[in-house]
Amino acid sequence: MSESAEPRVVEFAIGGMTCAACSTRLEKVLNRQPGMQANVNLAAERARIRLSGAADEAAVIAAVGKAGFRAELVDAGTREREKAEKQRAYKQEIVRFWIAVALSLPLAGQMLFMFGEHGHSNELPRWLQLVLATPVQFWIGWRFYDGAYKALRGGGANMDVLVALGTSMAWGFSTVVTLFGLPQHVYFEGGAVVITLVLLGKLLEVRAKARTSEAIEALIRLQPKTARVERDGQWLEMPVDALMPGDVFLVRPGESVPVDGEVIDGESSLDEAMLTGESMPVSKRAGDRVFAATANGQGALRCRAVGVGEHTLLAGIIRMVGEAQGSKAPVQRLADKISGIFVPAVCAVAFVTFFGWWFYAGDFAEALVNAVAVLVIACPCALGLATPTAIMVGTGQGARAGILVKNAEALERAERIGVLALDKTGTLTQGRPVVTDIVVRGIERDQALAWAGALEHNSEHPLARAVIEAAAAVHLPKTVNFKATPGCGVEGEIDARPLRLGAPAWIGCAEDAQVAALQQTGKTVIVLAEGETVLALFGIADALRPTSRQAVERLRSQGIRVVMLTGDNAQTAAAIAAEAGVDEFRAGILPGDKAAAIAELKRDGVLVAMVGDGINDAPALAAADVSFAIGAGSDAAIEAADLTLIRNDLLGVVDAIDLSRATLRKIRQNLFSAFIYNTLGIPLAALGWLSPMVAGAAMAMSSVSVVSNSLLLKRWRPNAKR
Repeated sequence: MSESAEPRVVEFAIGGMTCAACSTRLEKVLNRQPGMQANVNLAAERARIRLSGAADEAAVIAAVGKAGFRAELVDAGTREREKAEKQRAYKQEIVRFWIAVALSLPLAGQMLFMFGEHGHSNELPRWLQLVLATPVQFWIGWRFYDGAYKALRGGGANMDVLVALGTSMAWGFSTVVTLFGLPQHVYFEGGAVVITLVLLGKLLEVRAKARTSEAIEALIRLQPKTARVERDGQWLEMPVDALMPGDVFLVRPGESVPVDGEVIDGESSLDEAMLTGESMPVSKRAGDRVFAATANGQGALRCRAVGVGEHTLLAGIIRMVGEAQGSKAPVQRLADKISGIFVPAVCAVAFVTFFGWWFYAGDFAEALVNAVAVLVIACPCALGLATPTAIMVGTGQGARAGILVKNAEALERAERIGVLALDKTGTLTQGRPVVTDIVVRGIERDQALAWAGALEHNSEHPLARAVIEAAAAVHLPKTVNFKATPGCGVEGEIDARPLRLGAPAWIGCAEDAQVAALQQTGKTVIVLAEGETVLALFGIADALRPTSRQAVERLRSQGIRVVMLTGDNAQTAAAIAAEAGVDEFRAGILPGDKAAAIAELKRDGVLVAMVGDGINDAPALAAADVSFAIGAGSDAAIEAADLTLIRNDLLGVVDAIDLSRATLRKIRQNLFSAFIYNTLGIPLAALGWLSPMVAGAAMAMSSVSVVSNSLLLKRWRPNAKR
């Protein structure tokens, strides 16, 4: 099988879309192509397409072109090229708009004098009106004819069809009246002013839409262009793109970290606010991780590159934010369905309005004006922009606060969370347990530490790391016949002695009085034994995160039921739950059983979310309706999660839910205003209560108001900063 048969997701920049009908039609066209599954975003002007079978990028570009649009494969330079092209086009549109204003103003101005004492005697000569209106209609307004032709050629209809049809009717009728000297009023001002107002609306819309992507643009600007790299004992200034994993680089005071790395030597504090949303600097020393674009403080750091290019945390954030901004929330499906049939339905309403008024009033001109007003006011732009603009701003604000949203659907579901399941270790707690108590029986303390450390030497479990850190000062003997039992413990032979280290229940001493005493203080106990003989007890505590109790209180105040899941015994779990303010917990849950616990919680019919940080949390995260991964957790957990919290703080979950509610609130406001606008506007125009000029102004401002309302999400701040 060829490489092209492997399913893959590609992203294209789309040009030529003007309204929701365009994006809906293009999505349908692409989804009809074999091997293509497309999602088209009007606000982002992007199409994310899953290709399979023989489908390739060339086939996508051809299909998009046939539908009347332009497609360009997104690469590293696409964003800069797009930005330059949009700025050039914007400047051209500004010039064209002011020319349209200059030509339309005399036509609109005469309307004011027509209400005066001399009425129609103040009207401009009709030949002059024709001269002024024609360039606006066919030069300034050519974009609408071009867009309408491409849409109709592709088998659909869009906003351009409505504007071109409506203004052409007004201009054509007025031209016939002027050329043949008929005793009728002319409506040159109607078509010219409508085109001018629509252009104004488009300019304001483009300007406002540009602000919706400011967050991702700000992230891109953060990464330095050059780095000081060590080569043969000398420091050379090199482009960041030239760095490879393993290269040693220097970060001087006040500079930004060029790529992800690990500190080799030096001490300093880094401002990681752009990643975590936290303003407090984070101290760094040998062995600590540093991330691209974070700002160094007063000290110098010598680091080894770990992640470069597309493999830095910053690149991952930019990629995830871009994917989320290009995704489609379920709430938009209704808007898409309506947009797909909207333009043909409006044309039908305009047709009925025209003939209805002609037969009712017997006035062809009045019937024409009312039909034009229906066509002009019915543009579905606001409907198409309602959801994606809010998603773009919301996910951008989330990224600034250290909340990465995988897709819009997850953001929508987060609003309806009824139950939140929490992993204990690394989520409620610091995730760095330490040995606090060692109780030995018949052996020396150092001997107990040496044997326990040797048994745990190859384990990555947090409790194992605590034992290894406690045994750092003693010599570790060799272990043979090592075996690990998930959720229970480890065993092996040391100096020909069969030793086990694990949970008291596994060892067989769960009823031991000293074990119970340690557990009652909220400590996890692991037991070192030879056969059935207990040699030592290790009491291990994992301190609660400072903000965990506050986060739990906030979640409960929002009506969310909080459940803690832990592999600890019931006594230890109860102590931690009480300290965190959690009323409900499931204790003694093995890693493989967490997904089953999520399934059990879902049986109540409520939306269940899961927060975790480890590899063993990945199945439970995948099973939950909404999943959150703590950023310091494993790649598997982050991959399985819907939302990733860069900072290690449970308050991030509260902020993510709050962001979801704020974003969905804006989406509903936008959809309501868009639906109400068209629901009220079309009947008013059909009844003859709106002139084409008023309809054009209202249509232009409806799109601007939707985008502006979405931009109000920029006021959103994390709870911790309010």
